[in-house]
Amino acid sequence: MNEQTSYSRAQTFWLVILRLLIGWHFLYEGIVKILNSGWSAYPYLMDSQGFFAEYFHNLASDPGFLAVSNYINIYGLTLIGLGLILGCFSRVASVGGIVFLALYYLSHPPFIGATYMMPTEGSYLWIDKNMIEMGALMVLIYFPTSQIIGLDRYINKLFKRK
Repeated sequence: MNEQTSYSRAQTFWLVILRLLIGWHFLYEGIVKILNSGWSAYPYLMDSQGFFAEYFHNLASDPGFLAVSNYINIYGLTLIGLGLILGCFSRVASVGGIVFLALYYLSHPPFIGATYMMPTEGSYLWIDKNMIEMGALMVLIYFPTSQIIGLDRYINKLFKRK
């Protein structure tokens, strides 16, 4: 990948800060689930509403699918967070983050009249924190900083030598 990135110092600084903040959010969510041996996505999936609620309910009701869902959630969140924080495969981490957030959004859409067991920070109408974080990850895909500050800089050099 041969990208020409010429950001100002302030642009680079704030894009890296954005990447670190989102990375921390994902990493923390993954680590909390790792440390809580009894954690399961079951209550969250069963609380799903909206167009895809039946899909999420079926996922939760099947022990095999639920176990896979739990595993993917725990380690996916952790790896996405590490990727963003370290600037390692950050584009892949950003796309993975968008996929996770889209699934969370579809499971618990902020529609009028939707009430969930889990409390929210406020009242949302169509746009919630998942949607906002998806937009921020899109910014990071199109304005990458891991080539400037991150392990991707070294990974790309390694592959260019071969």
